[in-house]
Amino acid sequence: MTREELKSTALAMRQRSYSPYSRFRVGAALECSDGTVFTGCNIENAAFGPTLCAERTAVFKAISEGRRDFVRIAVAGDSEPPCVPCGVCRQVLREFAPDIEIICLGSDGSELTMTLNDLLPHSFGPEFLK
Repeated sequence: MTREELKSTALAMRQRSYSPYSRFRVGAALECSDGTVFTGCNIENAAFGPTLCAERTAVFKAISEGRRDFVRIAVAGDSEPPCVPCGVCRQVLREFAPDIEIICLGSDGSELTMTLNDLLPHSFGPEFLK
């Protein structure tokens, strides 16, 4: 999948968001090393705690299908600065893809690309528990 296709997929997933409380839609497209893509959108809940971010939806879908070879993720949000993953999503991405490339997209067409290490330096991972 090309970079532009991945970005378009994340933008399309934003439209599937269930966000009646925050009204902040987010879509994600997670690419595996062979080009397979898993998608996600944020899904809110009236109790708030069960709410799931778009990035974690995509990661958990991929994990449930036996995939763990993530190379990049595009995240598209309803914000004018590019939408970056929250702290919990950063930690989940760190668990499975410490070197992942993250493409952050804003509703105004802005874009910011970085690595997970840029967003979560000196992170805690599985290797600390051995």
